[in-house]
Amino acid sequence: MADPPAQPSNQAELLQDPAARKSDAQSGPAAPQSDATEQFRMPSPEEMQAQDFMNNCFVRSAFAGVAGGGMGLFMGLLLGSFSDPFVDETGWTSRQKLMHTLRQMGSRSYSTAKAFAVMGAVFSGSECVIEKARAKHDMYNGMLAGCFTGGVLAAQAGPQAACIGCVGFAAFSVVIDKFLERD
Repeated sequence: MADPPAQPSNQAELLQDPAARKSDAQSGPAAPQSDATEQFRMPSPEEMQAQDFMNNCFVRSAFAGVAGGGMGLFMGLLLGSFSDPFVDETGWTSRQKLMHTLRQMGSRSYSTAKAFAVMGAVFSGSECVIEKARAKHDMYNGMLAGCFTGGVLAAQAGPQAACIGCVGFAAFSVVIDKFLERD
């Protein structure tokens, strides 16, 4: 009867000697489930196409706009449900109060959804462009994108408002990046 093959002493020997790996896998429950070479696999062509699609700045911006619009819609519904304190509702029927509240919720949710969608799309698109131009993924991308977004959104109010928007949005982006500890 032949002697069983010698057991490798460490994982480096397992990676170098396929015969030792097979004999070790047959020896029982103490064998490793898989080694590093078996865990890594190349992405399929479909997965690579999906990654390329999701790394497109226009696509990222569109997804952020849709997500921002959805969040703005929810926030608008929530904030629009509170009644306006300057409207005198004495003598109104319940139906009139309900219709007024629903109209207020609709207009508030539409305007908030639109603002959040534009903000999300501009920020995400500018961050993607900056990240690709710098070829780095760090806190400065969010800061620069925040400055750009704040400046663009406040530009209609004049240069002073654009500067304040730039600084405010950039500072907010840095705080959020630090809070989330994004790489």
